[in-house]
Amino acid sequence: MFPRPPHRRRYTTTALVVGLLSTLTSGAWAGNRQPAAPHGQHVEATRVPSEAGSATPLAGFAIQSTAKVSDSPEAVSSPGYRAAGWHPAGPRSTVLAALLADGVYADPFHSTNLQKIPRADFQVPWWYRSDFTVEDTGRRTSLDFSGVVSAADVYVNGHRVAAAADVTGAYTHHELDITSLVRSGTNTVALRVRPNDPDQDLTMGWLDWLQPPPDRNMGLVRDVLVRRGGPVALRDTHVVTDLAVPSLATADLTVKTLARNDSGAPVTAEISGSVGGTHFTRSVPLAAHETKTVTFSPADVPGLHLTSPRVWWPAGMGGQPLYDLDLTAEVAGGTSDTAHRTFGIRDVRAPLNSAGARQYRINGRGLLVKGGGWSPDEFLRWDRTYVEDRLKYAVDLGLNTLRLEGHLEPDEFFDLADRYGVLTLPGWECCDKWEGQVNPSGSGKKWTDADHLVAKASMAAEAARLRDHPSVLSFLIGSDSAPDAAIEKGYLDALEAADWPVPVVPAASDASSPRLGASGMKMTGPYDWVPPGYWYAKREGGATGFNSETSAGPSIPTLDTLRRMMTPAELDTLWKDPGARQYHRSPSTTFGTLKIYDDALAHRYGPPTSLTDYVRKAQLAQYENVRAQFEAYGRNAADTDRPATGVIHWMFNSGWTSLHWQLVDRYLDQNGAYFGAKKANEPLHVQYSYDDRSVVVVNNLRTPAQGLTARATLFDPDGTQRYDRTVAGVSVEGDGAHTKPLTLPSSVSGLKPTYLLRLVLTDAAGREVSRNVYWLSGKADTLDWNGTTWYYTPTTGSADLTGLASMARVPVAATASTESSGGTSTTTVTLRNTGAGTTPSLLTDVQVVGGQGGPVLPVRWSDNDVSLWPGESVTLTATYRTADLRGSAPGVRVSGWNTAERTVPAA
Repeated sequence: MFPRPPHRRRYTTTALVVGLLSTLTSGAWAGNRQPAAPHGQHVEATRVPSEAGSATPLAGFAIQSTAKVSDSPEAVSSPGYRAAGWHPAGPRSTVLAALLADGVYADPFHSTNLQKIPRADFQVPWWYRSDFTVEDTGRRTSLDFSGVVSAADVYVNGHRVAAAADVTGAYTHHELDITSLVRSGTNTVALRVRPNDPDQDLTMGWLDWLQPPPDRNMGLVRDVLVRRGGPVALRDTHVVTDLAVPSLATADLTVKTLARNDSGAPVTAEISGSVGGTHFTRSVPLAAHETKTVTFSPADVPGLHLTSPRVWWPAGMGGQPLYDLDLTAEVAGGTSDTAHRTFGIRDVRAPLNSAGARQYRINGRGLLVKGGGWSPDEFLRWDRTYVEDRLKYAVDLGLNTLRLEGHLEPDEFFDLADRYGVLTLPGWECCDKWEGQVNPSGSGKKWTDADHLVAKASMAAEAARLRDHPSVLSFLIGSDSAPDAAIEKGYLDALEAADWPVPVVPAASDASSPRLGASGMKMTGPYDWVPPGYWYAKREGGATGFNSETSAGPSIPTLDTLRRMMTPAELDTLWKDPGARQYHRSPSTTFGTLKIYDDALAHRYGPPTSLTDYVRKAQLAQYENVRAQFEAYGRNAADTDRPATGVIHWMFNSGWTSLHWQLVDRYLDQNGAYFGAKKANEPLHVQYSYDDRSVVVVNNLRTPAQGLTARATLFDPDGTQRYDRTVAGVSVEGDGAHTKPLTLPSSVSGLKPTYLLRLVLTDAAGREVSRNVYWLSGKADTLDWNGTTWYYTPTTGSADLTGLASMARVPVAATASTESSGGTSTTTVTLRNTGAGTTPSLLTDVQVVGGQGGPVLPVRWSDNDVSLWPGESVTLTATYRTADLRGSAPGVRVSGWNTAERTVPAA
């Protein structure tokens, strides 16, 4: 996930963990602790129906350390075994996730509680045990699963059915025929899960994202399914789409499935299906234990040639229609198996442009990738609502893409991404075993012959799982390092066999592989603080090409979140001691402190005088920096010379309570970084350029915008107007085009060293369509480009924004009301600067609060962190779940840079 040598950090094994996903009760880990379950709570047996084609996930497990179990595997895996003192676990659960849910440890997101959990408890295998019941044994039965972290011996009814040497790798897929072992009544599945080491195993690690969980996410983190069926099984079912580009007038669908005869006798299967209103069928003779690929195409099913297909688009570019495929295999007049797939029709291309950068196009239209790095929960707990809330936030921010470096989420994640139009960039991760063969600066071990097989099997399984999702934009088979010829061949052979439909990229860094060639991406940082003007330079991490992971590093949460995650003593250290190790930043020595960030904050805004002052300055700094990052890439996207083609903010969210790399925090609260990104990514947007002082209008809408008026006004901090210019008749083409209506003068008579810029864009009817306020300095931030490291570029001189401290306090009146319907509430807030002088209210923040005074989260605001001049008003709306008020009446808390905090009723 970071740059290649020579500027590459080295990892210690304590900084690495692995895993995928896990299930716990919604709310138990999102900030509201549930009552602990009693140790040894009985886990109900899963009822497995007899219907052919059914695939039933085991509802949960009882788990226990092998250090505390002296009974034999045969006994543990037999029905009736008494799992006294074992812990209950969800159907997808790491060991530690289960223990947290069982109340064994204190809140790991608070203070250093995570550090207090003993690692030794997780250095031995753990048993996972589950019962299921069947009423008949006439059906074929199999176990179907992936997501074992990192390996497991598998037992059914006292018999070992697979060894850990074969069930290894978090992404490998396994189907085990257990028909001969299944009995009528209760049956038992037991897995002895082995400890995980991401340097040794092809799983997942956290690198320097967060403090690693002591169990390294060992466990079962995807569903274990019990499949029932007849003699013929349908597997590997998928749809290959071919969309006519650029007309989008037609699309050809090709349906493929494997028909597998699991019996010892020849049979004839009648395979029938439907998609998009078209029905088709075919008789398929199969010899004993024979497998055939069955294909339906427009050549033999004319209805699979669609006219006027419903085309899937990313959010902001169009709708997200989806199609359904249903298949049935019948043998001797009875259903033997069924298959269902949901898919979308779209076309993705990603050639290299003349500058060598990867340029994505979707359905024939150019696409500037604007995204963030995705993180699951640290303990890999799956919560659909929590994931959906974050995807809604991504759309709210105007992002179109999320990058998953490892931590490839379960099917439901990609279903939701399809639904919300959020593109995804999945891929393998850097620096541990995945790159052990090719990354000399990583900590991963060299590959054995067996590792090559596991890697290819992992690629085959994920390709089969992800290929029908229209939200998947590419697969990155390398992160910091590209694969060598042998590894690349294994991956590409697997992808080709799976009919992989979208571009494959050799690495997220500026690297190449033998067959795929150059990546067309860069990984030049930064990962720590740089000034806003950094982003406009067409070098290093600046706005040119495709930057696969980058940001100005620290992202200090709101006071509400800080008080939830740190003790008073830790909070005191946070603002007083820049050189102190911050547990909630990173285990990395490079990112262990906030010194670079804190020094910049003090030099530019003035030393903090309290925790509150530190946090409010941080919000200004994060707003201006994130806004500049996205604005620079947006402005440069339409350039003819070395255009910007993509940027992934590192990161979108954090898997725990963090002080860096996040646009939204662990509790879904929104700080200055969030609203800076939201402002920058407006569909029609007016912005300031730090490099040449130009005022630019960027149009991300499909259609051109005409008859616009752009106005730029400069003010001293006290609101004294020093410059004002209006340009009418502004026009700008669509699809990311930009125009420059005016350029600010290099000097303005009487303007203070610290000053404010207000930009306003109005349409032909005089309606305000974009408003943007900057705080600027006559003294520029000076970058030491020659001192650039892999993680940041130092500064030798800082902008002077200390004049903001002199801004008078101004009153902001607020009125609010709330309407609720169908479980959703909308609070409407009107703010007005009622000050008698000329001073504006800067970065005025509004939060909906509940009865205890804390913020109601998640929430989606029409706008926030607004700045108002005397007499100006703005009306904002906030939308949230009514249930999140927890029965209290809503209030609205208003605060700002120079506005006193107050709360008004909003019922």
